[in-house]
Amino acid sequence: MSDDTETRQRADIQALLRAHAAFYEAFVTRDFAAMQAIWAARLPIACIHPGWGALVGREAVMTSWRTILANPSSPTLAVDLIDVTVYDSTARILAYERINDAVLIATNLLAREDGAWKIVHHQSGPTPPPTEYATVPPHRLN
Repeated sequence: MSDDTETRQRADIQALLRAHAAFYEAFVTRDFAAMQAIWAARLPIACIHPGWGALVGREAVMTSWRTILANPSSPTLAVDLIDVTVYDSTARILAYERINDAVLIATNLLAREDGAWKIVHHQSGPTPPPTEYATVPPHRLN
């Protein structure tokens, strides 16, 4: 692998981690404008919240986030990174979400839009507490 390729991959992973952190920061602070900004504006998007059906399209996804973020009590949230994988212009991030007393596992798919990594899909659901992590050591986002 060339030095240029390694440098680009490291830069991509750092940018992905910043986007991932921005998503969860918007969630915890209930910042709807920040939540809108981290999602793709023109690419097709989808979201599956725990216990919800599939939401497809920007209007449905953003309406769901507006409803969730309107809740006056901010949840206690910790995020443990499991894995980051880059596939050229798309990427997948797997993470454990600890929301209050619940443990969820989440998949966030991101794609490049106008040179920036934007979320195109988020899905999370209940899982048993982790006993071990995959290839990336746990990384606390907050």
